[in-house]
Amino acid sequence: MSLSRRSLLGCGAAAITLVAAPKVWAQAAAPAAPTGPFSLPKRAYEAAALEPHIDATTMDIHYSRHHAAYVAGMNNAAKEYGVLASKPLQELLAEIGQLPEAVRLAVRNSGGGHANHTMFWEIMGPGAGGAPTGEVAAAITRDLGGFDKFKADFDAAGLRVFGSGWVFVTVDKDGKLALLAKPNQDSPLMEKRMVLLGNDVWEHAYYLKYQNRRADYLKNWWNVVNWAKVNERYAAAKAGKLGV
Repeated sequence: MSLSRRSLLGCGAAAITLVAAPKVWAQAAAPAAPTGPFSLPKRAYEAAALEPHIDATTMDIHYSRHHAAYVAGMNNAAKEYGVLASKPLQELLAEIGQLPEAVRLAVRNSGGGHANHTMFWEIMGPGAGGAPTGEVAAAITRDLGGFDKFKADFDAAGLRVFGSGWVFVTVDKDGKLALLAKPNQDSPLMEKRMVLLGNDVWEHAYYLKYQNRRADYLKNWWNVVNWAKVNERYAAAKAGKLGV
């Protein structure tokens, strides 16, 4: 059966559309700003600023879609449960067992995701990486065996997360550090443990660039850790003023 010129043109247009689709999707407009007591934090750098270690497309989708979805989830829950608008996010997570049972899952998933990602954007930056400095460097040596051992242990913990989750460094009010891995969007804040820093090992954090090579992503992530910001969080934790 022969194809008409119109059919061939139609097939060609469809093929072009399929080839172009990923680029169009990546450049699609961000969702509308969420309305409610929770909002996306403003990043201090552009999506492409962490190249080549984290690609701009991943950063854009991760921030404007995944994180935005957690914010929207909390705002939707707050429409029905006003208590969610009455306290800071870290307090809601720390007191999750005292919230109405019907809203706990939303706070665990969306609230945890919001808290985790807010921290994540803050402790990264362009022109960063290298060895830790200041009080954080001393604490890593004291509590985690030095920077090289700490990096190896941190990355190993990230690799052991089955499926989706996070690997964190927690800090107590005396400045003592500890490693902690959590599944999904669970936050150490739910255990009343402050978060110094953490890395996202959900596939959406790295799959476009690294595919299934999580180990490569973990290794390269150290190039974007902003130790000046981590030191600020460390000081805030010891002063009892660290939020999410």
